[in-house]
Amino acid sequence: MSTQLNNKNIAILVANGFEEVELTEPRMALEKAGATVFIISPEETTVSSWIHTHWGSEFEVDVPLNEAKAQDYDALLLPGGVFNPDTLRTKEEAVQFVSSFFDSAKPLASICHGPQTMIETGKLDGRTMTSYHSVSTDLKNAGVHWVDKKVVVDNGLVTSRNPDDIPYFNEAMIEEFAKAH
Repeated sequence: MSTQLNNKNIAILVANGFEEVELTEPRMALEKAGATVFIISPEETTVSSWIHTHWGSEFEVDVPLNEAKAQDYDALLLPGGVFNPDTLRTKEEAVQFVSSFFDSAKPLASICHGPQTMIETGKLDGRTMTSYHSVSTDLKNAGVHWVDKKVVVDNGLVTSRNPDDIPYFNEAMIEEFAKAH
């Protein structure tokens, strides 16, 4: 096991309908690198994933969103899925939680549709990012320079387009999360 992320606490914020592989593979990579990972959700006990066109597995919630504090974590991962970010972006607690990572200059990583939640923070203007192609207009309207690349790193913010990019995403995410103080 790598020790790059020893003593790092990583938050993964999800609502029902996150794309399962966009949580499981990055979480496994983070844990393999030595991180302690916490699933945070507006759901109290379990949260349900999505696999392409149908409901997937349920995952235990480690910390309910209403009890989570950004200062307890070194970095934040926002998986995608269509339902997940659409739900999170409508919850003020979730938007504030994400916003706190920007305010504290802590690294964030998001894949596929996940950046939609970040849009609501109002903190993306001038950033360079990627995402699933259908989210590009929303990001551009938020002031983002959107590019079609496997992974984009912009000053602690890591983004990728889709599950095919996960190996590149994981590598960049771990590198950026390792820099967190």
